[in-house]
Amino acid sequence: MSDANELISFIASMSGEGNLRVEENLGEGFVKLRVSEAERRQAKHDIQHVEDIVIEMLRNARDAGATKIYVATAKEERVRTLLFLDNGSGIPSDMHERIFDARVTSKLETMKMDQWGVHGRGMALFSIRQNAESAHVVTSAPGKGSAIRVVVDTDKLSERADQSTWPLAEKDDAGVFSCTRGPHNIIRSACEFALSELHGCDVFLGSPAEIAATLFSHASSSLDASTLLFVDDANQLPVIDRLGNAGDASDFMRVAKGIGIDVSERTAHRILAGTIKPVRSVSARLLRERTKAAPKQAGPVDLARDRRGLKIAHEDLSQFSRAVERDFNELASRYYLNLVNDPKIRVTRDRITITFDIGKEE
Repeated sequence: MSDANELISFIASMSGEGNLRVEENLGEGFVKLRVSEAERRQAKHDIQHVEDIVIEMLRNARDAGATKIYVATAKEERVRTLLFLDNGSGIPSDMHERIFDARVTSKLETMKMDQWGVHGRGMALFSIRQNAESAHVVTSAPGKGSAIRVVVDTDKLSERADQSTWPLAEKDDAGVFSCTRGPHNIIRSACEFALSELHGCDVFLGSPAEIAATLFSHASSSLDASTLLFVDDANQLPVIDRLGNAGDASDFMRVAKGIGIDVSERTAHRILAGTIKPVRSVSARLLRERTKAAPKQAGPVDLARDRRGLKIAHEDLSQFSRAVERDFNELASRYYLNLVNDPKIRVTRDRITITFDIGKEE
C-alpha cells in the first residue's frame, strides 16, 4: 500500500474524519469523495469574492419574482455586512434555515441561464454560507418578501479595495447598455445586474441609513391611510413597506431593527425629518452619470433662445414610456384604474407632457 493510501486509511480509522469526507478509498492515492464534501469544495470555488455574493443574492431575489431589491452595505474594519431586502415571493418560516442547505431550491421547473451562468441548482445560498461568517434570514413570509443578512470577514473572502467608484455605462450597436471602466466592486456588481434587468427589476444600493430612508420614502408614498388603519403590527405588511408604518423615531428604530437595519435615534429623527435623502435606483443613477459624462458635441442648448425645440430620440421616448407605465400601474392597482392606451408623451420646446388615458375597472 502506498504512503498516500496508508495516510487516508489512518485518518479514517483514527479520527473518523475520513469517513465523513471519503466514500471509498480507490487505492494509489485516489478516493471517491462523499457528496457533502464535494459540495463543500465546489461551494468554496463558486464564491471567491464578496462581489460574487452580491450577484448571487440579487439573482436569487429576481428568481423569487422581486421587482425591487434594496442592498444595505457597511464595513467596519475587516467585517463587511450586506443586507438584502426584496418584494419577492418570500420564504416560509420552516424553510428559513433549510434554504442554506445544498440542493434546496424552489425552482424545480424554472432553472435560469443568464450572463453569470446557470441559476436554480439550489447551491447559491449554500455556497454563500460556506464562505461567509454568517448568513441568515432576518424576516420573511410567503407573499411578503424577504430580508437576508450576510456577514463576511474580508481577510478570508476578499473584496475590491475601491468600493466607492461608480462604473460608466455605454450602449452597444444593438442598443444594450453595459458597464465599462471602473473597478469590479460591489457597486459595479449591482449596476451590471440592474442593467441586465433594466425593465423588470430595480436595485437600490446604499448605507443602512440611506436604505432605511429609501424604504421609508417608498413605503410612505405607496401605502395609503386606509391600509394602515387595519394594520396592528408592521409585520403584517410586506418587508419593504414596514417602515411606512413607523409613527415616531422610537417606532422607526424598532421596525427597522425587525427588518435587519440598526439605526440610532438621531438617524431615525433625521430620516423622518427628510434630512437623509432616499437613494435613486442604481440604473437611474448610472444612466444619469452616463449623460453627465458624455462628451459634448456642442455648447449647452438654451431652450429660451433655441427655437428648434427639445429633441428626444424615439428609442429613449419608448423606454421612458415603459418606465412611467410601470410606475403608473402601482397607482392604478390601488384605485382600480385601467390604462386604456400607452402613455402619450408630448415634447415641446420647454415642456414634456405625459398623458394617461384611463378608465375605471368594472
